[in-house]
Amino acid sequence: MKILGHVAFLLLLGGIWCQNNRNAKASGKSTKKSGGGQGGDAVQAPPVVDVTQTSTGNTGGTGSNRGTGGPGGTAEAGLGGAAGAQAAGQQTDDMRLHFLKNTQVTCNDGTVAGFYLKEFRGSRRWLLFLEGGWCCYSRETCDSRYQNIPRLMSSSGWPQTKRGTGILSSQAEENPHWHNANIVFIPYCSSDVWSGTGLAPTPPPRPRQAEYTFMGSQIIREVIKDLIPKGIKLAKVVMLSGTSAGGTGVLLNIERVASQLEQLGAEAQVRGLVDSGWFLESKQQKSPNCPETVSYSPEDAIKIGLRLWNGVVPQRCRQLYKRGEEWQCFFGHKLYSTLTSPVFVVQWLFDEEQLRGENIYVGGQSLSEEQWQYIQNLGSELKNSLSDVTAVFAPSCLSHTLITKSNWMSFQVRGTSLPRALHCWDRNLEATRNNRTPAKGCPFHLVDTCQRPQCNPTCPPLVDRATQQELTLLQMLVAMGLDLKKLGLNPQGDADSLASMVSNGG
Repeated sequence: MKILGHVAFLLLLGGIWCQNNRNAKASGKSTKKSGGGQGGDAVQAPPVVDVTQTSTGNTGGTGSNRGTGGPGGTAEAGLGGAAGAQAAGQQTDDMRLHFLKNTQVTCNDGTVAGFYLKEFRGSRRWLLFLEGGWCCYSRETCDSRYQNIPRLMSSSGWPQTKRGTGILSSQAEENPHWHNANIVFIPYCSSDVWSGTGLAPTPPPRPRQAEYTFMGSQIIREVIKDLIPKGIKLAKVVMLSGTSAGGTGVLLNIERVASQLEQLGAEAQVRGLVDSGWFLESKQQKSPNCPETVSYSPEDAIKIGLRLWNGVVPQRCRQLYKRGEEWQCFFGHKLYSTLTSPVFVVQWLFDEEQLRGENIYVGGQSLSEEQWQYIQNLGSELKNSLSDVTAVFAPSCLSHTLITKSNWMSFQVRGTSLPRALHCWDRNLEATRNNRTPAKGCPFHLVDTCQRPQCNPTCPPLVDRATQQELTLLQMLVAMGLDLKKLGLNPQGDADSLASMVSNGG
């Protein structure tokens, strides 16, 4: 009997192993079948992609053949899909790809747009993030963009999952105040600074231009519609955030988002978080001998693109400018005062993309004295443009984007980190909303007082592009061919001055 019992036990184990093996194979077939972007909520678990901010230019490349199929269906995977993802080993910290149910709302190349979602059950706080990546504004620049950075114009190659960093992280250690929110990452694939409506421009474009669609603003609207079953109508706070072009997209769309949620019956307070999307007009002179992709200043690109995209700007700002001047509403310092929703602005005072618009590349091969002077003036001009902004975090550093950096907690202005400043702003808004006195000693208007780039000791390090070595600002200026004495810079004196700034809190 004992022998028979052992045999029965071994047969039972073998049956369980075989059943598990069959289930695993079936799960693998199902996963492959649902991959390739065939709509709905993807449930496979390929290598996880970290969410990072990508800056893009408009140079190089010509046209290419574009796919027009798109992801297709949009069915929800539901609980079964989520269980399948966990069975396949997907980590719960990952955001999962959802394609839009409305397949008519697409990326530039006609593939269906979508979003990544990490739900936090029971939370009534929602963080919506708009990805950045500049724009294209003509057939030539769009062809170049599609050739070089297709993921910013098509959903066909998007991974099934993403893992958030910085304010998109689900880890309390990295993201102390927003880790337990519902986090939505909306990939940028419309190339229109999130302003396009998808309606036919007037007058109609040339036939060749009609191959691209620009639906950035419409994508945001459809994402919110698709989040209704997920509970966004019950939200207490919805924060629309973004970096670079995504930050500008926040300024352009926050009033429309607030209006849409109000029409849905939601009582949420809609807020904006603008990171590195607060640009100033360019001072560069257009050269008639340069190719189009190089010669147009950022505002010229917006002027031209706005017609191609059939872009929209907030109504109250549009009323300030005559027809054809709506492009001015893309600049935060002109738009901010017209907004009714609260907005927090995060802006490096020496933004690398602002400098790039002037053909200045710190860490590149050379720098003229005139360019160095422009860099110094930029800090003062940005400070002045931020003087009337209620909530702001502006370190005196050379960099671009902040909130999605994994080390975003390390940057400080006058001893206060950005997560702390955002928390103070949050508390202040809640106190005001509930007719309470705001807490004292919790600052959220933080602008560095020191004048020179990198004078804040918490700034990200500068990196020489040729050697990939970290350098101080003075070392970088010497490497780029500048004479420090001619510029009136004293290395030892500047070191003493920096030490004094640090001891006095910047």
